[in-house]
Amino acid sequence: MNIPEKEITLSQLMRHNGDDEEAKWIAYEGVVYDVTDCPNWRKEMHRNLHFPGIDLSGELEDAPHADDVFTRPCVKIVGKLAQ
Repeated sequence: MNIPEKEITLSQLMRHNGDDEEAKWIAYEGVVYDVTDCPNWRKEMHRNLHFPGIDLSGELEDAPHADDVFTRPCVKIVGKLAQ
């Protein structure tokens, strides 16, 4: 996986929550992803479970999918979540 060197702060991540036509970003395991174009993220919540603009690390164990979901064509890597 090719991760850009761009660092995304938690504040930047939280602003990309789909409000005001902003992109929808999520973070997982230190990587920030743009899920704006993904069908399951088109509504305000993903499957009535998760809001965009947050770090979903630790949430995947309850999901009906594995982390290969981040390799789908609609998911774009934005950068690294700043620590």
